[in-house]
Amino acid sequence: MNAPISRRTVAASLLAGAAALGTAGAAYSAPAAAADRGPGSPHGRPDTPTVVLIHGAFADASSWSTVVERLQRQGYRVLAPALPLRGLASDTAYIRSVLDSLTGPVVLVGHSYGGAVISQAAADDPQVKALVYIAAFVPEVGESALQLTDKFPGSTLAQATATQYYPLSDGGQGEELVIKKELFRKQFADGVPVHTTQVMAAGQRPITLAALQEPATAAAWKKIPSWYLVATEDRNIPPAAERWMAERARARTVTVRAPHAVSVSDPGPVTDLILSAARSVRSGH
Repeated sequence: MNAPISRRTVAASLLAGAAALGTAGAAYSAPAAAADRGPGSPHGRPDTPTVVLIHGAFADASSWSTVVERLQRQGYRVLAPALPLRGLASDTAYIRSVLDSLTGPVVLVGHSYGGAVISQAAADDPQVKALVYIAAFVPEVGESALQLTDKFPGSTLAQATATQYYPLSDGGQGEELVIKKELFRKQFADGVPVHTTQVMAAGQRPITLAALQEPATAAAWKKIPSWYLVATEDRNIPPAAERWMAERARARTVTVRAPHAVSVSDPGPVTDLILSAARSVRSGH
């Protein structure tokens, strides 16, 4: 595990990265400059995978900022698209379109609800060589994110969210959830500096209730090697559920004392796990 990072450094990296991501909400990376490549950099090797980072509910692509920077410094190509968070099937279709634009092997990474998306998007895609779940859902066919949340006690998400309504194309109304701003830090990113979580809360992406209730139709983790990071202080997904899903998927698992927003609070272990998966792809193991 990397040496502890100061909160000041995490905050500065997040805010700087968010600015670099821009208003489109997606991060696209060119290969890292020669001076930024670490020892044994994979840059230029044909077996080097592209790392695709999928955020979850109540977050956006900027939540990966520090992880993106670290992966770039190791010479990896990185893509962090903005997830619509409107429904599992439609979100999956969008991410599949992103994957279709790529050539070569892919390491597909999902945080939170993004785990359900990558499990479905990677199905029957020969380019996806590894799945990495960061405090994420790993559903079996027929399971929903809400079912998995309720499988074990410990989540306080229901009490921390508020319902908003948005117009549907048929003239009706849909329901979406946001974390109440006054509860955002404690619920989602406890331990991250207050001014950073205030920025995160202001820019959080709502998720539809339907997306959390929609059952999975594919489970790519049954065929694709998987890695999992358990966040022991998670208040969104019970840590017991994370451990159970990781074990069921036979994922190579690490445990970090961190909140749900672990890519912000502890980008070092998150990056290390992704690098482990990427190196496994390159070595063919």
